[in-house]
Amino acid sequence: MNPKSLLLDSADLLSILRKVGIDRMMDELIDRIDRAIRRYDSASAQVPPRNGVHYLEPEWGLLEAMPANFGGDLTTVKLVGYHPGNPQKRGLPSVVASICVFDTTSGHLAGMMDGTLLTAFRTGAASAVASRYLALAESRTIGVIGLGAQAITQVHALSRCFPIERVIGYDCDTGAAESFSRRLGFLKTRVETVSREGLNGLLTASDILCSCTSSTPGEGPVFDDFANRPHLHINAVGSDFRGKFELPFKLLRRSLVCPDFHQQAVVEGDCQQLEEAMIGPDLRTLIQNEERFRDARNRLTVFDSTGWALEDHVVAEMVMEYAREFGLGREISFECIFPDPRDPYSFLNRDGVTDK
Repeated sequence: MNPKSLLLDSADLLSILRKVGIDRMMDELIDRIDRAIRRYDSASAQVPPRNGVHYLEPEWGLLEAMPANFGGDLTTVKLVGYHPGNPQKRGLPSVVASICVFDTTSGHLAGMMDGTLLTAFRTGAASAVASRYLALAESRTIGVIGLGAQAITQVHALSRCFPIERVIGYDCDTGAAESFSRRLGFLKTRVETVSREGLNGLLTASDILCSCTSSTPGEGPVFDDFANRPHLHINAVGSDFRGKFELPFKLLRRSLVCPDFHQQAVVEGDCQQLEEAMIGPDLRTLIQNEERFRDARNRLTVFDSTGWALEDHVVAEMVMEYAREFGLGREISFECIFPDPRDPYSFLNRDGVTDK
């Protein structure tokens, strides 16, 4: 027996997105993540905090593994790298990743796919899920600080859940700021950018604010505390490294802060700045106890999004399903399975000559 692994290359993934459509794909992913969190059972799930190597040389970045199992047939492991110098120096996204899907029963590699586009996609979807429970349903203005790849999926996902009429963006990188409106052209929504001098106007006008910057550890916060709208909801997406945070401490103190994954957020998220008693319910608690936190929509709230492997598991399952439906991907014999499972040299014949 030589089980096959389904390899989905970039063309397969883009084919799925084109066939399904990015709006339908985003809508489905938002709903799937919402349902997965609502059903989440800590007794059967195993989703440890991501872990790996963080380094400062040759330039600062990280490589981490994000495993997830929910007691079912499949276990996913995403390998993700964060290298903020990528866009300018190498023409690559700052987040580059791959997702492996394993048969939980045997450990066999059932599938492998890109995680770069899917990470951007699922992170936007996760913010939309959190915003459903923390932002006013009639939110119409989105402010965005940090206008890289993640800004696009943040706005796209939010536009699928709220009647967005205006998007205001800021980035210290003039190239990113100048191209922001063009990159969001598919939404047919009013998009504008401001300079540093207009940043306070962006902050005070926002119903929902997304911070998704690539600031260096120790540089934060990326803006000062301000006189926000009473119902402002913030999706804080950019903190993903020890010592890196985006939001000012005074604002966090005034907020209901909801991390996606508590154990991870206190190490890598904006929750690094807070004592345990200052941190509110995690996303699972929020969703599974919706009625208890319904009034949160009328106050200042923060979703501390560090990236939860549950989201990767959900998007990988969805992509595998579509790949099989459309007949996409290539089945390969990736693992070297020897004829006698107890003898790794059983591929040799009796004369010691390698079998052909």
